[in-house]
Amino acid sequence: MVKSPVHGMVLASLFAALMAIGANITSIVPIMVIGNIPITLQTVVCILAGLLLGKKWGPIAMVIYALIGLAGMPVFAQWSGGIRVFVSPTFGFILSYIATAWVAGVITEKKKTYPILLTAAVIGTVVNYVLGTSWLYAAYKIWLSAPEGFSYWMAWLWMLPFVPKDLILAVVAALVSQKVLQAFPQTRTKKPFVENRKAI
Repeated sequence: MVKSPVHGMVLASLFAALMAIGANITSIVPIMVIGNIPITLQTVVCILAGLLLGKKWGPIAMVIYALIGLAGMPVFAQWSGGIRVFVSPTFGFILSYIATAWVAGVITEKKKTYPILLTAAVIGTVVNYVLGTSWLYAAYKIWLSAPEGFSYWMAWLWMLPFVPKDLILAVVAALVSQKVLQAFPQTRTKKPFVENRKAI
């Protein structure tokens, strides 16, 4: 889908902006809270970046998003930003978006059929949760005050209510990316025609 470096940077910047919107969608659309579970969209936007922009520009979009937030712009969840977010227990999810987009891009590098797009989206979601939850556990164990009896499995229990939502959104990401890729197929640069001449 990316046709040139300039095109890639434009799309990466667009996805970085979509990440900021996705992180705070419940503030913009309050009805996107079901049973006290906010239906945030960072993970699905991140996966779409990998599926549509590939293993290079997808992660670059996530790096742009992370750097803008760390620089102080309020683009993270709850309109937060700044270097202090680095010690947040959820900062691991922000870092995981880079790896998630890369994994999704790598898996779909050769083929972009729906089964492969769906596989990439689901595996990307798993990467997002593993890295994010592991950081959350380490944060509480190392520099934050962990609740009594806190364990790695308890950290996963905290994440469990969000898993069905993100798996459903992974399916949506695969469907959306398939439609977008069909509408905007990758154009291949044609090699210039060179007339063959026989040496005399």
